[in-house]
Amino acid sequence: MRRHRNVKIVATLGPASNDYQTIKALHEAGADVFRLNMSHGTHEDIAERHKIIRMIEKELNSPIAILADLQGPKLRVGVFANGEEELVEGATFRLDLTDAPGDVTRVNLPHPEIFAALRPDAHLLVNDGKIRLRVTSCSRDHADCVVITGGTISNRKGVNVPDVVLPLAALSDKDRKDLEFACELGVDWLALSFVQRPEDLMEARELARGRAAILSKIEKPSAVERFNDILNVSDGIMVARGDLGVELPVQNVPPIQKRLVRRCRAAAKPVIVATQMLESMIESPMPTRAEVSDVATAIYEGADAIMLSAESAAGNYPIEAVTTMNNVAVEVESDPTYREVIEASRTAERQSVADGIVAAAREIAETTDIKAICCYTQSGTTALLTARERPRVPIIAMTSLMSTARRLALTWGTNCVMSGEKIRFKEAVVSAVRAALAEGYATQNDQIVITAGVPFNIPGTTNILRVAPCNERMIYSMDPE
Repeated sequence: MRRHRNVKIVATLGPASNDYQTIKALHEAGADVFRLNMSHGTHEDIAERHKIIRMIEKELNSPIAILADLQGPKLRVGVFANGEEELVEGATFRLDLTDAPGDVTRVNLPHPEIFAALRPDAHLLVNDGKIRLRVTSCSRDHADCVVITGGTISNRKGVNVPDVVLPLAALSDKDRKDLEFACELGVDWLALSFVQRPEDLMEARELARGRAAILSKIEKPSAVERFNDILNVSDGIMVARGDLGVELPVQNVPPIQKRLVRRCRAAAKPVIVATQMLESMIESPMPTRAEVSDVATAIYEGADAIMLSAESAAGNYPIEAVTTMNNVAVEVESDPTYREVIEASRTAERQSVADGIVAAAREIAETTDIKAICCYTQSGTTALLTARERPRVPIIAMTSLMSTARRLALTWGTNCVMSGEKIRFKEAVVSAVRAALAEGYATQNDQIVITAGVPFNIPGTTNILRVAPCNERMIYSMDPE
């Protein structure tokens, strides 16, 4: 299914979008990737949604990526004798390991690893940052705090600790079970929550054993500080602005978003911008002007994908939300300023023959009348490098591996076409021309650029480029049949 835009759309599935007709309508409206939130729903629910997506993929002959988002460790306070208490600014409040129900002076925090890492003047944020506490003194079993921002604290509210790196693994016991279940199902991407350092990815990668690509969610200040190291060991990145906006001053999030997107582009790794993009569409059929501008900003920055969360999972208007996002993307990418911004922010990091080949393909496409760049790829790397160039013409990724086609559904500008294994370059040229004609990227006597690696079917061997006319004479003269 050809899209008339380059940025990809990720739609989260949930109670509002868990049946065949709705999921199909979401894909037809513009969703390229479906996110399965492992924090909600049973394994049976997840398996049913996965099955439906694969049925739609087969029916429409359109590779679809499935992203399983792991929950990660959840830090929460205990319970209160009265269910809730009102904390007043300037009051003292203790967090401890005592199991007794809490009151206005204290509450249980059943996470000894937090106390092991805390230090005086560190901050604790409760209930998405609505309550802010500053540690005055602490030990291995308690932390005495002063209330900086007061409010209502109630049972099992979440706790964020932005100032310290916690000695916690990124995978909980639940996550390990969910990871194995998702890999057995056959998801394409695993999103890892609570990433603080590059070492947090090692366990997930070992457990996945290559069955899914690993995407790191950047939602903690420590992950921002060590972003380059995390990027090096990740297959993709999600800028999770919700938790970032809780743990950091909100004014810090936009420049961080721009910086992370640009680094991902330079590294040729896909990046998703997520959280609250069209939040008002949970209850309204129309977004706010500010939300539309937010979506447009991510597109102007060159993000590979933009994501809907509750808007498509639990909102009243899931299809309208995807349609809105699609329409904004089409409009932004048709703006001449878009190309100016994208090309001005292009970063050259060329160290290999493949880098040179894809850069040359983009330059040829932009200086002559080329209709598409067609790249043969086994692992997906050539397509990622081509997408890094952000060419003005469509990218057709030809692959014999469905797993590669699905993973590339998350990558900017890539349109995947399944192609049988090739032995000779002549076969590749003919298949590429036929695909460009069949999918409507070119017409008779147009030209396309073709990149490939010889010998074929060996990852990392991109070493050849050809400009080919799209006409029957060329096909007949080269077709080995």
